[in-house]
Order: sequence, then structure tokens, then C-alpha cells
Amino acid sequence: MDIMEQLNAFWPIILMVVIFYFLLWRPQKKQQKKRQEMLESLKPGAKIVTVGGVMGNIVSLHDDYLIVRIADKVEIKITRAAVAQVLGKGEGKKAAKKAEKAAEKAEEKAPEAKADVPAETKAEAASDAKEAEGKDAQ
Repeated sequence: MDIMEQLNAFWPIILMVVIFYFLLWRPQKKQQKKRQEMLESLKPGAKIVTVGGVMGNIVSLHDDYLIVRIADKVEIKITRAAVAQVLGKGEGKKAAKKAEKAAEKAEEKAPEAKADVPAETKAEAASDAKEAEGKDAQ
């Protein structure tokens, strides 16, 4: 019975260790692995965003730093750790798809008005919905 009493005394500590593992340690390791893969996949020509919010294209890669072109004839040297996000080629496509979905939702909300409205007004309504979606995203 002495062993059972010791187990009863230590089960809260064991439970805390298990919770710590699943809620803190494991997700953090997963996030670190994802970031490391992102940093290793950097290539010249890739569009990036730095931790400070500067957007640009990678010109060249070195061991500890990158050369990033942020404007015509303007290049900066940053550390690899300063890269926050890699913007892929599909970023523009994602925004376009969101705008299309917003236009479809706007059309669904007013189906009876859609029949009476000329084509020019429909196009204007769709562009207004796209602009509204863009403002909401900011």
C-alpha cells in the first residue's frame, strides 16, 4: 500500500507533465520545424516579408544573410532570421478568389434586384464588393 500512496501523491505532477508536453512543447517543436524548412527553402527571386514588415525580392543568399531588393536600385542586407514570411506566386490568386466569393455572396443576397438591374450596374456592384472585401482584409 505504500507504493499506491506514493502514486496517488505524484499523479498530479505526472498529469501536468503530460499537459505541458501536448499543449506547449510539441506545438512549439512543430512550429520551429516549419520555420526552419521555410528558411532553408529560400531562393533568389522569392518574394519575402521581413519581421519589420519590409517586402522585397531576394537577390542573393549567403550563409548568414540575404540581399533583398526592396525597390529599383535599392538593396538591403538582412539576416536569415529576419525573414518572417515567404510570399508565393499564388498570393495574388488567393486574393482574387476571395474577391470572387465576395461578389457571389453579394449577388446571392439580392437575387430579385439582380433581374431588374442592367449589366453595367451588376459589374459596378461586383467591383464595389471586391473593394469592400479588400478594405476588410486590411
